[in-house]
Amino acid sequence: MLKIIEKDLALMHMMAGWVERLSSDGKRLKPREVVAEFDTYLHDELDLLREASNAAQLRRNMQGMDLVLIPEMVWDYCTTDVLVMQRMKGVPINQVQRLREAGVDIKKLARDGVTIFFTQVFRDGFFHADMHPGNIQVSLEPETFGRYISLDFGIVGTLTEVDKEYLAQNFTAFFRRDYKRVAELHLESGWVPANTRIDALEAAIRAVCEPYFDRPLKEISLGMVLMRLFQTSRRFHVEIQPQLVLLQKTLLNIEGLGRDLDPDLDLWSTAKPFLEKWMIDQIGPKKLWEQLKDQAPLYAKLLPQLPRLLHDYLRRSQSSDTRQIEQLRVEQRRTNRLLQTLIYAGLGFVVSLLVLQVGMHLRVFY
Repeated sequence: MLKIIEKDLALMHMMAGWVERLSSDGKRLKPREVVAEFDTYLHDELDLLREASNAAQLRRNMQGMDLVLIPEMVWDYCTTDVLVMQRMKGVPINQVQRLREAGVDIKKLARDGVTIFFTQVFRDGFFHADMHPGNIQVSLEPETFGRYISLDFGIVGTLTEVDKEYLAQNFTAFFRRDYKRVAELHLESGWVPANTRIDALEAAIRAVCEPYFDRPLKEISLGMVLMRLFQTSRRFHVEIQPQLVLLQKTLLNIEGLGRDLDPDLDLWSTAKPFLEKWMIDQIGPKKLWEQLKDQAPLYAKLLPQLPRLLHDYLRRSQSSDTRQIEQLRVEQRRTNRLLQTLIYAGLGFVVSLLVLQVGMHLRVFY
């Protein structure tokens, strides 16, 4: 199996190189980087010990939300080729009629799915990136009734703090229909050339997104939106970000799940309060306090050293100032000597002219 995968990946790498060299959009689309991302995730998926660690991280992140169940790993029996975990019992999420007959609140289930996704993406920066119906079930057990069950953790996506902040600002601007801010964010991030006209990019984004607001999910094709955004990105030479490819794929999975569960779900209004709260949490006092607590060990280590560091800095600064003053004095003495030379030369020239003029007058007189 691994040999077949390696052969297929080698072919993909080769084709990506051709696309980048031969296509006018090749460099902008970054096909080699996209294939490299896919290569990494595919090899990670073959390592079952890594999959087990992904599950453990997701389980730890989602504890306390009471929205999703993630199986516990039996570490004593887990290896790179064997995965042993807690047995989970549930109904596949695409069996909507069976879930409805069991009394599951389908509309709430759809809203919970959006909440789980945005929590994993924007709060944790670590999200389940293979959310097709085969990997998502719903518990009918009395103590966990109506909760999601996540399975198969071979593919997870990760986002840096910079990625999360950029995406959150983009989503928030979209939900507020602030297309100018969306355009500005593209420019600030370097995703579009520096000479891009903000007003033109703003108008293009508005033309893509505005027709889809205030519509239920059943009237929105996220695939169509992405296709139109892709056409816009080509016009404005937007660079594709390989680290966000998995997120785009997962968004398409979420659209499919939402459409099956509740076609009337308003994705925008469901996600907007969550994102706005997340943005407030990022810049509010709670976030500041958390950052201070995280950095407390470093501050505790540096605090006793501050007097010595300050003394060393002042001594170096004073020594540096003394050297600079001495250099200025040397330059000043050199300048003074030069000015004296010029003045003496000028006076000598003037005296010479006067002597010459007096001599000429004396010759004329005699």
